[in-house]
Amino acid sequence: MKKAEIKLTIELDDNNVPENIKWESTDSENKEQLATKAMILALWDHNYKNSLRIDLWTKDMPVDEMKRFFYETLQTMGDSFLRATGEKNIVEDLRDYCAHFAEKMEIKQGQ
Repeated sequence: MKKAEIKLTIELDDNNVPENIKWESTDSENKEQLATKAMILALWDHNYKNSLRIDLWTKDMPVDEMKRFFYETLQTMGDSFLRATGEKNIVEDLRDYCAHFAEKMEIKQGQ
């Protein structure tokens, strides 16, 4: 069985606000830590039947990039949900909402 490890390194300021977020994976060709401005990690706790989440972003994450990050996260959650369940109709509804979200947040497509 193959195993991979993902490592997150979070540097916090004196108020525990993230200043730097870095990650690396043993399964990646790139062996150095990669910097990022935001992350969302969701895990399913099958014992309690609920999700566990870690949402972090650095204090210098621009608001326009945060809007796009959420938009793209919603889009890719739709992709994952479709692969996991085959529920095409509800994913189309989610896509419609994503288009509405992008319009309201003034997110330009393809940027």
